[in-house]
Order: sequence, then C-alpha cells, then structure tokens
Amino acid sequence: MPTPGPADRPPSVDTLARSIADVGLPHPMLVDAARTAIANRDPESARALAIAARRRMLRPVINATGTILHTNLGRAPLAVHQDERYTNLELDLTNGERGSRMATAGDLIAKACGAEKAIIVNNCAAAVLLVLSGLADGRDVVVSRSELVEIGGGFRIPDVMARSGANLIEVGTTNRTRVADFAGAVEDPATDVGVVLHVHQSNYKIVGFTEAPTIAELAGLDAPLVADIGSGLLDSRCPWLKGGPPGWLAEEPAARQTLAAGAGLVAFSGDKLFGGPQAGIIAGDAELVDRCANHPLARALRPGDLVLGALQDTALAYLREDGDAIPFWRMATLTVAELRVRANAFEAAGVGDIADVTSTPGGGTLPGVEIDSIGIARVGDHRDALRNRSRPVIARVDDDTTYIDLRTVHPDDDGNVIEALRSLD
Repeated sequence: MPTPGPADRPPSVDTLARSIADVGLPHPMLVDAARTAIANRDPESARALAIAARRRMLRPVINATGTILHTNLGRAPLAVHQDERYTNLELDLTNGERGSRMATAGDLIAKACGAEKAIIVNNCAAAVLLVLSGLADGRDVVVSRSELVEIGGGFRIPDVMARSGANLIEVGTTNRTRVADFAGAVEDPATDVGVVLHVHQSNYKIVGFTEAPTIAELAGLDAPLVADIGSGLLDSRCPWLKGGPPGWLAEEPAARQTLAAGAGLVAFSGDKLFGGPQAGIIAGDAELVDRCANHPLARALRPGDLVLGALQDTALAYLREDGDAIPFWRMATLTVAELRVRANAFEAAGVGDIADVTSTPGGGTLPGVEIDSIGIARVGDHRDALRNRSRPVIARVDDDTTYIDLRTVHPDDDGNVIEALRSLD
C-alpha cells in the first residue's frame, strides 16, 4: 500500500481553526470545531460546525408563534438594562449597614399582592421545595390525588416533596376530593401534618364528574395552607389594565384573592402571568415566610441582583397600575383591530395574506385558552428558512401554511419580519 503523501494529510487543528476565524467565535471554540471536523475526516465541515455552535448561543429572536409565554423562548419577554456599576444588593443606603437582598423586591411584591411578606428564589419549583423544607421537613404534607402534577422537564410534586424531607399523604381521588378527605388526614392521630398543599392545575384540566374543596374550606383546617398557584396572577381584578381583567382569566387563581381566602402562603412563578424574570415567589404570612427564609436551603436558592432588579421594576409597574410597562400584558391585551392595522402593512408589502388566528398564553398556564389574533399566512412550511436568518423568526405551521402571529411580534420588529418574508420569494 502506498504511503500517504502530504496532499493526503489533514490540516493541523490550529491551521484549520485559524482559517475560520471570521465566524467570530473565540479561538478555543474554533479549535473544537476543527478537531471534530478532522476526526470526522471532513475538514471542510469545520466552518459549518463553528457556525452551528454560534447559533446555539443565546440571542434575540422574533417570536411569531402566537404563544405569548413560550417556554423555549424564555417565557415572558423582558428588557433588562444594567450598566457596569455595583448595586446596593445587600447594603442599606439609609444607614450604611448590611441589608437584605430580599427586602426591596420582596416588600414590593408583597404590597402588590396583599401579603405580609415575600421572598424570592430561583423558580416556582424551588419555591415549593423551600416551603416544604421549611415547614414540613420530617412531617406530613396532605395533597389531593388530582394535584400530583408533573411540570416541565419531568419534575413531579412527589419527587420535589421527597427531596424536601416531607412525607406525602394523598387524599381523595383523581377526579373528586372533598374537604373531609383533608380533614381526616389532618385530624388522624397517626399523622403529623405540617402543611396542607393545594396545587393549581395550571397546565391541564380535569372535566366532567369532578369536585374539589375551596381555598376557604382548606384554610379552616388545623394546619398551614400553602397554595401553589403556579402562573403568578397577582390580582384577579387586574387594576393595572384599563379595561379590567380579560375574559380568558376568569378561572385563574390570583395571589391576592387566594391569601384573602385564608391561605397562609402562596407560591408562584415570576416569568409567567407576573410578566417578570424567571423566579419563584413565596408570599403570605410573615411568620411562615420567615421560617422559609431562615432555612439553610434559602441561601442556595436565592437569586442575584439582575433577577431582583428586574422583579423590582416589574413590581413597581404593578403598583403604578401601569400594565403597558409589562410586555406580557401589553401583548396579551392587544385588540384584533390594533393587530389588523399592522397586518395591513404586511399585505401592502406583498409578503403574505392577512389571516384570523388564535394566540395562547402558553408557559404551562391557562390550558385550553385561546385569544383571537391576526396573522400573516404564507403557503408552505418556511420555518427553517425563517429560523436560520441572522435575526431568527420563529413561526408556526398548520396545514402546510406558515403563520406569523403578530400578537407576539414586537411592533419594532415588523420591518424585520417583512424583510424575512420577502426573502422567501
């Protein structure tokens, strides 16, 4: 067999990496792409591998799916601006003493939802974990069988409870649970109930022959009631919206009303109907909140100043009753007439046909809810071409037609979307 000549030898990893420097990645990442391409005996693929690695990084995208709280796109859209300065994260500027990072954002959220106190952790699963650890480690927690939910990523309430050190007591049936079922568990001499847990069925529905106790009924039991309301609606009256609450919120539990009905604590997400960053909020009775805050796990679950600053800004918008300052509510309450005006510009540009479509809240909230919207339709499946643009446009397809739902497209991006659709011709 002849010995391979110089022309048959692959390029050095470093040489190949330097030849694709214009991709714009740091050299170590280009080296990874070059090494993989050479190992695959396809040096020419190094550029494509590097470009793919760059595209996997976080970047702004245009959400044209109509799913307002799109989990894959970061749920609630949020603008966070922070210059290169320190913050008084744990410094009380009024006296120069060490302060609490939870105080400002937590106090504002507590005021907005009618709680005595509130603290913030990384997400709602962390909030439930901390509550159970702080209030029921080594004790029993009573939950209806209809509420043993699984959230995204395969995490289940029984699994979270096991990690907290609490013992699960299931009561009732899948479709019918009564307050007497809870009372029987709480009053049983063989149990040591630390918490009665109510979990909102935020991403599914049980319909038909059903029954469930109210918050007020559960609050009458001799154990702290913790309500995981999940989606994070602060107040069912929606005083931050000029037109009041939209009809599609009719059955959604809210923090203020849940606490007023007798719950000791509520736990909810910051990046769903609250419209802020990813976070978990625990609010309610000050003594119960303090027991959670003083648990060693609280330090491991606490957020940093970027999250707390974004929550502070969002809470201030609620207290000002300024729904327009919260992107989720601004998008969710756009009228069909307002969207049609924008759609006319797309039609005039000749890039698609105006279509009646429906948006969804998304993010594991309000299952089955649809909101009338307006979109632009193009025959065929154009998702790949739109997604692969320098400013990715994420669309949806139905019956071999690509739809751009304008409800979730920021008006400032209309021109970018028109350009993207025009490039399909």
